[in-house]
This record gives sequence, C-alpha cells and structure tokens, in this order.
Amino acid sequence: MEAARTNSSSTPKGRGVNFSAPRSFFVKFRSKCKETFFSDDPFKPISQEPNGLLKTKKLLEYFVPVFEWLPKYNLQKLRYDLLAGITITSLAVPQGISYAKLASVPPIIGLYSSFVPPFVYAVFGSSNNLAVGTVAACSLLLAETIGEKMSKEDPELYLHLIFTATFITGVFQFALGFLRLGILVDFLSHSTITGFMGGTAVIILLQQLKGLLGLEHFTHKTDVVSVIHSVVTNRVELKWQSALAGVCFLIFLQTTRYIKTKKPKLFWVSAMGPMVVVLVGCLVAYLVHGSEHGIKTVGPLKKGLNPPSIQFLNFDAKYLPSVIKAGMVTGLIALAEGIAIGRSFAVMKNEQTDGNKEMVAFGLMNIVGSFTSCYLTTGPFSKTAVNYNAGTRTPMSNVVMGICMMLVLLFLAPIFSYTPLVGLSAIIMSAMLGLIDYEEMYHLFKVDKFDFIVCMTAFFGVSFLSMDYGLMMSVAVSILRALLYVARPSTCKLGRIPNSVMFRDIEQYPATEEMLGYVILQLGSPVFFANSTYIRERILRWIRDEPEAVEFLLLDLSGVSSIDMTGMETLLEVRRILGSKGVKMVVINPRFEVLEKMILAHFVEKIGKEYVFLSIDDAVQACRFNLATTTKPDQ
Repeated sequence: MEAARTNSSSTPKGRGVNFSAPRSFFVKFRSKCKETFFSDDPFKPISQEPNGLLKTKKLLEYFVPVFEWLPKYNLQKLRYDLLAGITITSLAVPQGISYAKLASVPPIIGLYSSFVPPFVYAVFGSSNNLAVGTVAACSLLLAETIGEKMSKEDPELYLHLIFTATFITGVFQFALGFLRLGILVDFLSHSTITGFMGGTAVIILLQQLKGLLGLEHFTHKTDVVSVIHSVVTNRVELKWQSALAGVCFLIFLQTTRYIKTKKPKLFWVSAMGPMVVVLVGCLVAYLVHGSEHGIKTVGPLKKGLNPPSIQFLNFDAKYLPSVIKAGMVTGLIALAEGIAIGRSFAVMKNEQTDGNKEMVAFGLMNIVGSFTSCYLTTGPFSKTAVNYNAGTRTPMSNVVMGICMMLVLLFLAPIFSYTPLVGLSAIIMSAMLGLIDYEEMYHLFKVDKFDFIVCMTAFFGVSFLSMDYGLMMSVAVSILRALLYVARPSTCKLGRIPNSVMFRDIEQYPATEEMLGYVILQLGSPVFFANSTYIRERILRWIRDEPEAVEFLLLDLSGVSSIDMTGMETLLEVRRILGSKGVKMVVINPRFEVLEKMILAHFVEKIGKEYVFLSIDDAVQACRFNLATTTKPDQ
C-alpha cells in the first residue's frame, strides 16, 4: 500500500486514467442498441458454433423453444405433466365459463379459449410452469372498453369486435417481442400491478352481486359507487334462493383455499373446488328445475371444436378506435401479468424465462386464437400456481390441458349448460378475494411510502373511476417518481474509513474521518439539463456549509452513467465560481461514456488532465503534494 501511495504522489497526472480517442458514433450507437434490445446477448453462443448445422439447430432452438426441450423429453417427465395437465383442466373449465361471462361473450368461447392457445404456447413459450388461459381483469376490461351495452344490443357484432381486439392484442404483443421492446412492460411497476389487480378484484367482486343475488337489472358501469347504487336501487328483485346457494358455494370455495394455505400438499383440493361447484350446481339445477326457483343457468352449450372466426374480424372505422384501445391496453396488462407470474415461479426452480420469447408466444397465441373463436389469453396466476404445485416439468402440461379440453368440447360440453350463474359468480368472487394482496400493500407502506402511493392510486382509480383511468394514473405517478429521482439526484459527502484508503458516505458511516480542507462529493445519477441546476446549487451548498476553509473539491463521478453539454457546462461553471474563491476542483473516475464526451467537448482540456484521477486516494495524494502549489487559469 505504501508503494502505491508513493507511486500516486510521484505521478499525479491522471495515473491510470484512459484518455484514448473516443469511439465513433456508429460504434457507440451499436453498443447502446445491443444493450437495450439484446442485453442477454442471445446470439453469442450461436455465433461461436463452428459447425453450420449446429448453428442452425441452436438458432431454431432459440426461436422455437419446443425444439430445445422436446428431444430431451421422457416418460418420467410425462407422468408429472399428465397429472398437472389434468389438474389445471379441472380449473380451466369453470374459469373459462366464468370469465367468458365477465367478458360478456357466450360461455362456450371461454372453453374454446382453453383449447387452441395452450398448443401454441407449448411450441413457442419459454416457461416450464406457466399455464395459459383467460383472466378476469382483461375479460372485464374488454367488456368495459368495447361496451357491454353493445353486447346486449348486437351480440354478434360485439363478439366479432372481441375477436378483432384479440387479434390486435396478438399483433401488438408479437411486435413487442420481435422488436425486443419488453422495456415497455417495465413501466408497469410491481406496485402498479398490485394496486391494479386489487382494484380490479374489488369491482369484479361487486359486479358478481348481480348473479349472487339473482338480480334482473344491473348497471353496466364498473365503479364502486355505481354498483352499490344499482344493488340498493334493485334490491326488490333479490332472490333469497340464489343468495343462499351463492353464499354456500362461496363458503365451500373459501374453505378449500384455506385448506390449501394450511397444507400446501393438498393444493388439489382448492384446484378441484370450482369443478365441484359446477358439477354440484349442474346436478341440483337439473333435479330441482332451478330456473323455476329463480336460479338461472348458463344455457345451451354446443358440442364441437372451435369454428374458424377469421372471417368475422371487423376493422370498420366506426369501431376501430375502441377496438385498438381495448387490444393494446389489455395486451400490455396481459403481458405484464403473464411475464411477472412466469418469472416468479421460474425463480422458485432456479430457472429462467425470456421476456421477449414470452411476448412472441403470447402474441402468436392470441393471433391464432382470434382466428379460431378464442378471446384474449395469457398466464393467469391461479392456474399457473396449480400447475406448479402439481409438479409440472415442461410446457407439455399445456398440451395435456388442450387435449382434455378437446374431449370436453367433443363430448361433455352440454353437461355444463346446467351450470347455475350463481355458482359462476361464487367461483369468480372466490378467485378475486385471493387477488387483493393486503399483506403486500401493507409491506409497501412500511418499506416505501411512494410505492404505496403508486399502489393506492391504481387501487382507488380502478375502484372509483375505471380500469384504464386507474392504470394510467398509477403509471403517471410512477413516471413522476422517476422524474423526481432524476431531477433531484442524490449526492453524498464522503469521508475516509480509518486506517484504510476507502471512502464512504459520512451519514451512513459516522466513524469516517473528514479531511480538513477537502470536500469529497459523490454524484449518483446522470448529469444533464434536467438536474444540472440542482447539482450546481447542491455542490455550492456543501462548500458553504463547511466550517473550515475549503481548498479542494473532489467530485467522484463513478456513479454518473451519462452527461450532456448542459451538465459539462454546469461543472465548468462550478469550477469558475470555486476558483474565484481559491478552491480547486478535481474530477475522479469518470466512466467510459462520460470521459469520451468530456474529451470531445474539450472539458478535459479546459480543466487539465492533471485534475482527472482514477481513484479518490490518488486525488487526495496529488492534491496534498502536487496540486496545492499549482494553478490553472480559469477558462
């Protein structure tokens, strides 16, 4: 260490700092694009393959994941996937019918949507745990955006617009994945998703009061105030038989969820709960003629596989704006939910999922689905959790579910026509109760109040305004937070750790030693036009607050990832102001991109290379022995 000190004091002029010629614009642009769109460098192992055939094989495996896992497939994995596939089918049938009801489309469309998409995902999806299907939030959002009123006035046109919105969702998702623009999904933060799902769960719960109470008339709006007002206004229509059956079903479903929570190995009890409700409800409705006692049923369900629907896609300019809005908003939410869920369960198995591959898979899934009478599908949490707990090993479990759904459509669909609507309402309400994550909201409140505000903005915005407004408000608050971080970056004063050459934040490490005559500051964000004025004022305030006379200002730029012309002019202005007071400014460890810009802008030339150092210790030694007696004229 002593040798290092001696060396640094004898060679003050930027020891170790690389002042080589800056890279060309093309090289920097290519590097930025690669880091933005291909940060995982997926093609590096492929390009290193010496054999052309192997290179083609690797390329095929990358773009079509089924070619990667299928050759390694065996009977042992099939045993687990078979069990998982059958288990999630038991959940897919009641959920498919229930969520189709939320989307205001015929119940059979919900079953269709669990048949074709799983096969597409098994080919292109990268998650071994994700089970695909319809989701409650997107189902309700589609109905709200396109217009539930239209579903009653012209149900055929409404269904065609739903297929069109699904097609637009697929194209949008595929384009994001193909262009590797998964960064857009990152604007939906964890706190935004938590609040949005909680708010959505509340309005869906309230919407189900119509089926639970057997009401004939109900509001088309989804906000809390309108729904409660509608229940109070139409309370004379309440049917006690429906309410009693609904409460019994709901208690049963919540009991199965409680059993699963207490004994995770009995997950199948909760998974089979919705199917039991449907079968018991069908049996009771059939035996006692439920419709005569105020208990409505789903109605006729035809046998047969998905009919083609490509000819029904409707791009009429009259409806296109709402259809595009529905497709893009639900597509973004479906991506955020599906990718987040897939990653969460992958982490538990020390596996990885590729977000861009998932986008491509979801996009193709919805494009093909829109051609085959399906509406929007993604990776729902409940079904994925069941799939994971059932021991799935590969996406083959989705294939098994698709085959089981095919058998249901071919032979068993008419049985479910007796499903009471109150049973479906109970299934949806039970699922929604699990989506309101009170513990996570409280955790956000304890850890980060701003994150809690973002979460509550989404929660109350969705609950009292609408789903799209709530989501936009929450994203806006999140962006505002990011802008505040950028506009008011953190700076800290550093001190030396006793008996070492390490310098740390004096507030975090009170035992650090401050050096008389030195102010050592660390900047921790990009320096550019939006925050340069604040940084200048903050630096000058640090100097003013010093009780002793300051001789040197040492700026540690190791945390500054980028700088613009305004930022460099600001630092030069600080240097001029301090120079007039006899204070010398030293720059420490500028990063590659920052130093390149400083060289091109002649910033280094103006302050002198002898004022740029690789480490704080080098700078301190140089200031102590060399720079104290030298000055450079102000520029």
